[in-house]
Amino acid sequence: YKEVEGGICAPKGFAAAGVHCGIRANHSEKYDLALIKADVRCAAAGVYTTNKVCGAPIKVDRAHLTDGYAQAIVVNSGNANTCAANGVALAEECCELVGKALNIDAKDVLPSSTGVIGQPMVIDPFARGIPAAAAKLAADAQRPRAKGSMTIGGAITPVAEGRTTLAAKFSALPPRSHPSSARPTPLAAQAVAL
Repeated sequence: YKEVEGGICAPKGFAAAGVHCGIRANHSEKYDLALIKADVRCAAAGVYTTNKVCGAPIKVDRAHLTDGYAQAIVVNSGNANTCAANGVALAEECCELVGKALNIDAKDVLPSSTGVIGQPMVIDPFARGIPAAAAKLAADAQRPRAKGSMTIGGAITPVAEGRTTLAAKFSALPPRSHPSSARPTPLAAQAVAL
């Protein structure tokens, strides 16, 4: 692969934005929500964790990708939306908010979350952040989008080759069974080819 300037917005027809909306309550200066949108529906695929425990966004992504297409990705940091009682409903509601803000089908939105596992989540920060990010969408927004998705455990890494762009999110922590090991073990992986 070849890394190109502009990241996810390098190919024509992509826009991105990042905002702080209160998901990371202890970091008011850090963006905690990012939105990536393609001008048209794109062929898409996902690569996921093999762990039996996975975040609600992975379950929603799998359902939304059954037709092989997507048009937007919404990413939050600060809360992994994993092992949360309302996780799937919240991920679906986030997709509805993105769909409404961008005037696209909610099934063409892929949610992604990274952060603390097992914490409750509410829709309020998303209800503020998604419209704000949608209003800021720009083709030159590489820096804000990257800032919005960075966490201790992962970040979106854009890579472009030819006409295909790959946006991937990896969350990793050291393996618990080998505390002395410095090599991280992937806990979750999502990839969307746009």
